Amino acid sequence: MLRLSGLSLPLDHEADAMPAAICRRLDIAPEELLGFELVRRGNDARRRGEIQLVYTLDLTLADEAAVLARLANDHNLRPTPDTHYRAPVIAPAGWSGLRPVVVGAGPCGLFAGLILAQAGFRPIILDRGKVVRERTRDTWGLWRRAELNPDSNVQFGEGGAGTFSDGKLYCRIKDPRFLGRKVLEEFVKAGAPEDILTEAHPHIGTFRLVSMVESIRKTIEELGGEYRWQTRVDDIELDRAPDGKARLRGLHLAGGDFLEADHVVLAVGHSARPTFEMLHARGVHIEAKPFSIGVRIEHPQSWIDQARYGRCAGHPDLGAAAYSLSHHCANGRTVYSFCMCPGGRVVAATSEPGRVVTNGMSQYSRAEFNANSGLVVAIDPARDYPDGPLAGIAFQRHWESLAYVAGGSSYHAPGQRVGDFLAGRASTELGSVIPSYKPGVTMTDLSSCLPDFAIAALREALPVFGRQLPRYDDPDAVMTGVETRTSSPIRITRGKDLQSLNVERLFPAGEGAGYAGGILSAAIDGIKVAEAVAASIAGARS
Repeated sequence: MLRLSGLSLPLDHEADAMPAAICRRLDIAPEELLGFELVRRGNDARRRGEIQLVYTLDLTLADEAAVLARLANDHNLRPTPDTHYRAPVIAPAGWSGLRPVVVGAGPCGLFAGLILAQAGFRPIILDRGKVVRERTRDTWGLWRRAELNPDSNVQFGEGGAGTFSDGKLYCRIKDPRFLGRKVLEEFVKAGAPEDILTEAHPHIGTFRLVSMVESIRKTIEELGGEYRWQTRVDDIELDRAPDGKARLRGLHLAGGDFLEADHVVLAVGHSARPTFEMLHARGVHIEAKPFSIGVRIEHPQSWIDQARYGRCAGHPDLGAAAYSLSHHCANGRTVYSFCMCPGGRVVAATSEPGRVVTNGMSQYSRAEFNANSGLVVAIDPARDYPDGPLAGIAFQRHWESLAYVAGGSSYHAPGQRVGDFLAGRASTELGSVIPSYKPGVTMTDLSSCLPDFAIAALREALPVFGRQLPRYDDPDAVMTGVETRTSSPIRITRGKDLQSLNVERLFPAGEGAGYAGGILSAAIDGIKVAEAVAASIAGARS
């Protein structure tokens, strides 16, 4: 088979237009096209009145070699790649070694556990939080009653932070082994809609993610894996060699238990601050990492649909429109949209008492009234938090605490209309845009809970974005603060073998360790690290 990408057709094309378009593109007769399969579908909305659907297809031709040779310079035509996943290492029959441990049950830990289970290594998976449905009830406790459970919330528990998000399943990392395809296929087996295999920007939404992570958990358990919930890792036990290199011996758990372990995947997520502090105290190599700070901005979804799609807004093949914006400011900062959630809501995402953090989520339908996105300013350790590996955590906590106070010290988020923000005055009432954040929004002046450089950058970028996307800087659009958890503030450095630089058989993984950003990239990293663990176990036996 041959893979053809970049085939464009009008939005409302007839079903029989596809074969003719393929034949024209390849300059072949209709009888030479024996069949085709959809690989991916996206859209090109750069010209709002003439939106095109863009396809990637796998083709069966009468003489594929001849066509490929004739079109050798066409970079959009190539042999169809083999996307089937093959585990590099499988446990030998009857394997009974010390079981690998995965710390964290988010997307990274989920797929690390799944791959290890499928390979026959019967992993133990620990998480400080609860199973996903109990965790959901605790999360609603914050949203509905302003009651925070520090161990069971948007950040902690089965499914990780991605469970309460838009469920985006795309990323920009290079994936030569098609591990992302493995992730998507496992999600479909677990109940995700099959269109995630073909949509250019697939998403699932929160409600579907809940049942999917339950299904994958069942698969892991059926393969011999074991989950231990409400089990926090408080410390690690190390043996140190004369050369200073350390080797993992096991984990000290909350409550005093010790779990012997010589292969541990650390997939704790970007908000596991006590774990980061413990690792640093134990001498595990950690470095500060860039992240971003800003707000969530909300507009009616109809405004975004009209701005992106024009007269095609509302077309069933397009769905709710998304956007991606970026601007380099005069003060040297970059402002960009982050984790855009069409037809969704802004949610309370703190994991620590006395702090306010915002995030975005949506359901599979993306049918709620508002669109929201992070509107954030890039920051970096050398410039903004130069005081050591954990300084970024202190930076986050400082602004989250100020946001808590600005919102009324009740887990309400501080909010401001865009018009008031640009004019430098506090907001006292809402306009036509009603914010979706629960438990509530207190209208105020966001300059009290954001750095001055971020305020200046956002004020410069908003009118620029308004010219790119009409009504983006509408005076009634609402911003709520603060968005601080765009990515981990630290990186737990690792070598080519994916082990910690200075602790053997400790495998930092996923977003919390600084090696992923989002569900798909975290899951892919979980697969890679699980393979490295399997190879290390196999090497220790030989």
